[in-house]
Amino acid sequence: MLELRNVTKTVAGADHIRDVSLTLRHGSLNVLLGPTLSGKTSLMRLMAGLDAPSSGSVWFDGKDVTGVRVQDRNVAMVYQQFINYPAMTVYENIASPLRVAGAGRDRIDREVKRAAELLKLTPYLQRTPLNLSGGQQQRTALARAIVKNASLVLLDEPLANLDYKLREELRAELPRLFAEAGTIFVYATTEPHEALLLGGNTATLSQGRITQFGPTIDVFRRPIDLVTAKTFADPPLNTIVLGKQGGSFLLDGAVSLPVPAEFAGIADGIYTIGFQPHHLSLERPTAAAVSVPAKFTVTEITGSESFVHLQFADARWVMLTPGVKAFEADETIDVFIDPRHLMVFDEAGRSVTSPRRLAA
Repeated sequence: MLELRNVTKTVAGADHIRDVSLTLRHGSLNVLLGPTLSGKTSLMRLMAGLDAPSSGSVWFDGKDVTGVRVQDRNVAMVYQQFINYPAMTVYENIASPLRVAGAGRDRIDREVKRAAELLKLTPYLQRTPLNLSGGQQQRTALARAIVKNASLVLLDEPLANLDYKLREELRAELPRLFAEAGTIFVYATTEPHEALLLGGNTATLSQGRITQFGPTIDVFRRPIDLVTAKTFADPPLNTIVLGKQGGSFLLDGAVSLPVPAEFAGIADGIYTIGFQPHHLSLERPTAAAVSVPAKFTVTEITGSESFVHLQFADARWVMLTPGVKAFEADETIDVFIDPRHLMVFDEAGRSVTSPRRLAA
């Protein structure tokens, strides 16, 4: 079990990590989700022992390892910027942790070939890294982490340089491999959909602090605050500040949303509502959905889906809708919001209740 106890890391007077407490168990998959510069890599370096905290402590299996060097820990780490030994073949790069550990020849050969097969590296085992593509070099670094059989494996956006098909295969395969070995598996990403695909647990990070930690689907569906909800949304979470009066949320003009039953007990006042882009639609999804006139600004077409950008009052929204959608510039179109899918936050940005389980 890895424990971070009130860990802070300060560099040149700035907190890169702020008062983080976190417990990760053997055999668990744990995602660190946050935008660039949110603290993911800094937190991983503290977990690995590459950096020492300015305050707080790091514990592993009941022992304080705060001052223990990374060389003296059973840790494997792979960065987006891959690192290989340029003078060694791919085979020797993958085998290097096993040789350091004193493994026998047969075991080394078996483990290297298993990892190479998983990562589609078998044809390249006798090449040196300089004769590989960037994606092949990254896969070599991943293979080396797999064979090391480390107690803690830290992957910092490791699949970013791989092609789509292999990235999808590895997202499914890597968690299973490390879980079977009882490894604590930590995976950093900026992409909410990647966290959802990986599953396990997710810690959302913002400005060096963890805003929420728990089962991935729970953090996505029931964020405890607006910061977490925005971190776990791509395209960005749709929000608008409005007033609650009696049984209605009052939007701009004559538009109002009925207050869902789970929010009926909250006091009248100012709130921020949030909803995901796929919960905004061109057709009425249920009888309770409310039509909102919004101004069209631009469409991003991905092929099977369209991201339709809209403006309503001072709010900018994105709607994710199937198919190719095109509208005239500044055209006003009616879109539908289903009150069942609302997240509601108070003026301090805290969730005012625990939203019920919403359909993803």
